[in-house]
Amino acid sequence: MDRRVVASFLWRRLEEPGHDACRLLRSVDGWRLEGTTVFDAAAGPCCLRYEVLADNDFRTRRAAVSGYLGRRAVELRIVASGRPGSRRWRLNGEPVSRVDGCLDLDLGFTPATNLLPIRRLALGIGEAAEAPAAYLSFPGLRMSALVQHYRRVGRDAYAYESPSFRYAATLQVERHGMVVDYPGLFELAGH
Repeated sequence: MDRRVVASFLWRRLEEPGHDACRLLRSVDGWRLEGTTVFDAAAGPCCLRYEVLADNDFRTRRAAVSGYLGRRAVELRIVASGRPGSRRWRLNGEPVSRVDGCLDLDLGFTPATNLLPIRRLALGIGEAAEAPAAYLSFPGLRMSALVQHYRRVGRDAYAYESPSFRYAATLQVERHGMVVDYPGLFELAGH
């Protein structure tokens, strides 16, 4: 399948030493995020490769995460199926009903997946929306529903809120919708 690299990004982690490198690719049937994050986690050195496939409207179809966290090997496959409003999720083949209905996948170790709701929602300046996500926690690597709120406050800025984490900040994005400044968590180191 013919894929075209649209953009690439390198973030510096702000909570611990490390980086995340990601590419956004376009194909005839949708979008792909491919990345690797390497950092010093509490459980030891961590290296995770991730790939997220989304349809043309930025709805997640499937994802894979592999690598290691300290001495623990990581190999995860995530699949979303069904229409909007009736999405079903599976993690390594097992149903995860607590995230059913979510349209977006949020990988808790990278800023890359914030692109999915930002592009899918296509908010105009001043518009706001809730974007519940199927959230893959880190370091637990378990899935749960994550309530998220996005409000577009400028051409390249979104007020973001995640009540579960008591986190609220203004995310700066670049022209493709990728976060370039995630206050307290990530900052762009290269583009």
